[in-house]
Amino acid sequence: MCGIVGYIGHRDAYPVIIKGLHRLEYRGYDSAGIVLYDGCDLKLSKTKGKVSDLEVKAQKENTLVGKIGLGHTRWATHGVPNDVNSHPHYSNSGNLVIIHNGIIENYEPLKKELIKRGYIFQSDTDTEVLVNLIEDVKKKENCKLGKAVQIALNQVVGAYAIAVFDKENPDEIIVARLGSPLAIGIGEDEFFIASDATPFIEYTSNAIYLEDEEMAIVRLHKPLKIRKIKDDSLVDPYIQELQLNLEQIEKGGYDHFMLKEIYEQPSVIKDTYRGRLLVNDGIIKMSGVDDNLEKFLNAKRILIVACGTSWHAGLVAEYIIEEFSRIPVEVEYASEFRYRNPIINKDDVVIAISQSGETADTLAAIKLAKENGAFVFGVCNVVGSSISRETHAGAYTHAGPEIGVASTKAFTTQITILTLIALRLAKAKGTMSNSDYQRYLLELELIPEKVQEALLTNDVTKQIAEIYKDATNCLYLGRGYNFPVALEGALKLKEISYIHAEGYPAAEMKHGPIALIDEHMPVIVIAPNKGHYDKVVSNIQEIKSRSGKIIAVVTKGDTQVKELADHVIEIPEATEALTPLLTTIPLQLLSYHIAVLRGCNVDQPRNLAKSVTVE
Repeated sequence: MCGIVGYIGHRDAYPVIIKGLHRLEYRGYDSAGIVLYDGCDLKLSKTKGKVSDLEVKAQKENTLVGKIGLGHTRWATHGVPNDVNSHPHYSNSGNLVIIHNGIIENYEPLKKELIKRGYIFQSDTDTEVLVNLIEDVKKKENCKLGKAVQIALNQVVGAYAIAVFDKENPDEIIVARLGSPLAIGIGEDEFFIASDATPFIEYTSNAIYLEDEEMAIVRLHKPLKIRKIKDDSLVDPYIQELQLNLEQIEKGGYDHFMLKEIYEQPSVIKDTYRGRLLVNDGIIKMSGVDDNLEKFLNAKRILIVACGTSWHAGLVAEYIIEEFSRIPVEVEYASEFRYRNPIINKDDVVIAISQSGETADTLAAIKLAKENGAFVFGVCNVVGSSISRETHAGAYTHAGPEIGVASTKAFTTQITILTLIALRLAKAKGTMSNSDYQRYLLELELIPEKVQEALLTNDVTKQIAEIYKDATNCLYLGRGYNFPVALEGALKLKEISYIHAEGYPAAEMKHGPIALIDEHMPVIVIAPNKGHYDKVVSNIQEIKSRSGKIIAVVTKGDTQVKELADHVIEIPEATEALTPLLTTIPLQLLSYHIAVLRGCNVDQPRNLAKSVTVE
């Protein structure tokens, strides 16, 4: 939620910050703003709308000059999206300016107290409360900005990644984080500040990721100082070498990031199992699992916590892990898990799944699990993210940057990782025959080329999209391993085309949803020839008898469903447990094409943000 960018150094700050905001716009695009220090004064431009709108306004207002600056792209929490509530925010004196990603939960009592002291507020945001609190502390304590930030942050409750600048001391920026990510790029006599490393990847490959409850004093011509917010103690900075490159974060000729990321799936699935799936040796090698094998083998159960698409990947994993390794699995929404006083035992293994590695609810669930003595294993995509640091062990998906808000390649690479884990545990426990184990290794190795073949359904999905682009409702049905794929398909359609859609287990249709079916209702049925095929055929016949429009995802060569369905989309044959990696592909393409035909903003759907770093 929200993206922040800052720069201090020898370059013109404006192009660095604007380019950075474009790269962070996936984090929020309700409004945007920039402030530059031109050597004498602060120059501010901010507006409701996207970063492109900000560029137009900054040009008109001549907010272009300065070697120091801060920028922000917003996903609204406190205060409606408008010019006034846009960041950056000034303090009452006009000396301090702040950008903020997160939520200050106790902003209301703080605001009331500041009003009593004579402070006036222009916006409805919690962020303006924070910058004035910092100013109030600075005046009362007669201290430097860094100390004022530290004292103020010890009074707030919530989550934040902030950058604060004081025009009375214009050679430093103070940054701090709790619960929201913040990276500092270190160049030659220059520093970059951002929610992730994408805004500064072409300038430096060296970065520091602040830990929770840490702040940094970023000064020109001086070494970076990192301190603990609670007690002001010094922290030795750990500099990481970034693995990103520019090509990964550009569209590469595709119309949208989402389409690019759909088409990257054959290669990123291969990247995910590369070095782990050793078919010739007949083994799976995963250090995070291998080093903690006894924890997994002795687990009474595995708890999977996640949100959104990652939760759907967890549901697929529930089927796979229980089938392969015979360990009970429960899948929880992280947002509910943390609040329902769950029973967590020391012999539980908790697997936390998140694309960004910064999902606030999942991080809170991890902390709760650790407090109760469970072993916590993380599955995430972003190297150096909070979840990768908070968990006991884990595995990266190696999907590369996922910019499109609607997750695609994260889903398939998460399933790939979780399948590898299930197979590794099955081998160690002896719950799968050696012949089946070897067969699965070979099948998994072939998945990338089968996904490539599944992508050939693009033209037929586009034709189907033309027919159903104006639908108002849609049902997705699947059974077994493909029930979670039905949920994921419905989510994709909802979030990027704004068509109401629901996913159900196919057998549950007659327990209520069948009442919705008429000649206007498209029903997407996932019906590969493995597993519960005959049962799904029966469900299709029930839909057909009620004049529903049937779009079926079937195994290549299918004839039985083809006779019943209005449209069929064919995918390659695969063993049942691996079909979700294929059946999800045409559903992603169908959602994409419907959204494009409806004129929706595919990469930046309304009201959404890529990384949910607030509750």
